[in-house]
Amino acid sequence: MSTAQPVAVRRSVFRSVLAAVPWQALGGYAVTRVLGLVALAVGSAVTGKDGLHRLSGRWDSVWYVRIAEHGYGYEVALPDGGVHSDLAFFPLLPALERALAAILSVDAATAGLVVAWTASLAAAWGVYRCGAQVAGHPAGVCLAVLWGVYPTAFVQSMAYTETLFTAFAAWSVLAVLRGRWVLAGVLCLCAGLTRPTAVALIAAIGITALVTVVRERRLPVRMAAGVCLAPLGWLGYIVYVAVRQGSATAYFDVQAAWGNSVDGGVALARFIAGLPLPAALGLCAALALLGGLVALCVRQRQPLPLLVYTIGVVVVSLVGAAYFGSRPRLMMPAFGLLLPAAVALVRLRLRGRVLVLAVPALASAVYGAFTLLGPGPP
Repeated sequence: MSTAQPVAVRRSVFRSVLAAVPWQALGGYAVTRVLGLVALAVGSAVTGKDGLHRLSGRWDSVWYVRIAEHGYGYEVALPDGGVHSDLAFFPLLPALERALAAILSVDAATAGLVVAWTASLAAAWGVYRCGAQVAGHPAGVCLAVLWGVYPTAFVQSMAYTETLFTAFAAWSVLAVLRGRWVLAGVLCLCAGLTRPTAVALIAAIGITALVTVVRERRLPVRMAAGVCLAPLGWLGYIVYVAVRQGSATAYFDVQAAWGNSVDGGVALARFIAGLPLPAALGLCAALALLGGLVALCVRQRQPLPLLVYTIGVVVVSLVGAAYFGSRPRLMMPAFGLLLPAAVALVRLRLRGRVLVLAVPALASAVYGAFTLLGPGPP
């Protein structure tokens, strides 16, 4: 074989890869992230605060970096006698930070940003593919961009787990939609090593498989393998914490110490009840809007795995006793909530779509800069 043939093969593969990339979706999504970074840079210049540090060196990012650098075992004693343990944080992001820091010879915080930003593109690609699979290419593009203009989308530029988890979740849902059960299970396993929210994805795979088995009256081996693989990441970490701490409920005890126990929504109800009346009514209206979006997803007859995953993420985000300000961020991986809006946008001409999307993109960028430069965690 001549030397020209391998070169031709490489060029053909490269062209095939380029052709497979959804440039409109990723380009539109990238613009939303660049807008957010520009707004943060302007806000940093005005306030004199370090915007980059806010992306990689505060709040949960600090815990991930500490795990990447020193492993598990760090605790913070609180004035009220409580304890915050780093065992509350799942291991995949810090493991990737540690590996990438060694490869690139950078600090773990910088590696965390590289992981998060790379994962954000992978997530946007997966979100696009799910949208395109369900409602066509234009809707997929709009869905990816809408995910980038989500009110708390600034977290997508932080060294947090949201982008990494959403990437695994979106591609796993797509794999189920295409009947690739083993791939779906492997991706769900990885999601389960990333965030506890993976229970929603595990449920989506399991319920879809159960419905399929009942309907077709058979259980293919690959489907069974995918279902068995799906919970192993989440379960594996729960078991690791249990063995390390010598208690079967250790992980849930750690989360409870952080104030993240599951209470069925009692903490949320108490939070609303303690607000001034106008704020309480506004929050109730926001929750009603959320319920309306879920109803639209059902009426849209979204595929079962996407619908179960979306509803699961929403439920998990609402039934815990977590810090209220984090709930919109926790719901961000539920990209299926945005699909009805994406389909509606397709009815507009291209110029109309751009103009409509520009408003939330600018609002999200400004809100993100304001939040990141503020005192509290997202």
